[in-house]
Amino acid sequence: MRLPPLRALRSFEAAARHLSFSKAADELFVTPAAISHQVKALEDWLGLTLFKRMNRAVMLTDEGQSYLVGIREGLEVIRIATEKVMKQDAAGSLHVNTLPSFAARWLLPRLSRFREEYPDIDVRLSASDQLTDFNREEVDVVIRYGHGNYPGLRVDKLLTEDVMFPVCSPSLLKGEHPLRNPEDLKYHTLLHDDMRIDWQTWLALAGVKDVDPKKGPSFNDSSMVLTAAMEGQGVALGRSTLAADDLMAGRLVQPFNVHAIKAHHAYYIICPEETADRPRITAFRNWLMKEASANPGRFMSSAEDEPEASLSGA
Repeated sequence: MRLPPLRALRSFEAAARHLSFSKAADELFVTPAAISHQVKALEDWLGLTLFKRMNRAVMLTDEGQSYLVGIREGLEVIRIATEKVMKQDAAGSLHVNTLPSFAARWLLPRLSRFREEYPDIDVRLSASDQLTDFNREEVDVVIRYGHGNYPGLRVDKLLTEDVMFPVCSPSLLKGEHPLRNPEDLKYHTLLHDDMRIDWQTWLALAGVKDVDPKKGPSFNDSSMVLTAAMEGQGVALGRSTLAADDLMAGRLVQPFNVHAIKAHHAYYIICPEETADRPRITAFRNWLMKEASANPGRFMSSAEDEPEASLSGA
């Protein structure tokens, strides 16, 4: 079935309702000439004259009046159907993939607030550090840590990772060798993630020479490193975003408020451009940004004036 262009139908309906090409143009944010062009194209397509053009006004012909009734009914059906499907799209499941450490330390503790605000959206959370192929995988949104260079995708910066600094269990501030200054690290175990260069960089910045930066257990996930630190297994380098909640709750402490490694990466919300404005995705993105704005994860306030090393890796 051949149908006339929707743009021409909308232009005709607006012009017929106002009996004015200028007022129709104002409503549709186009020029009067564009309305006139669309109406003429529709008349040519139909082989009918829909308007009587006078010096400063237009009037509907009998054919135009009859056509207007059906077009109004059709556009209303389209409007109702569109609202219905958009409401359906605003509910249902939303598949979110992010890094295991970010899921455990930042996102999961906050997700209950999203459910309270959007009870009709069911978040399906998966954790992975692998690249996502949106064309092959059923993933709506990913949150990644990096430089934010993801060509062809919608990218929004969520959180900037400010600094990295030593963190440990409060229990390590007591005992036979309490942690009071960086030199006391020689009596304690260093905990590592995959970036073992971090401790080497931090010890050099702090001027500590008698601690081996390569010794100590390692974990392939930053969240596991922080958990081991909370259990008193050693001292970890905490990332400002991931460690903030545990520091606020007292599960972790900063044994020395000096020196920090400056990071150059951030957390980004990423999704395909063609789905970026879908209601579910928009709701989740806006909620994430609101949470990040309320608690950005900064913690080294007393050490921000100290010299910082720069670490470009993540």
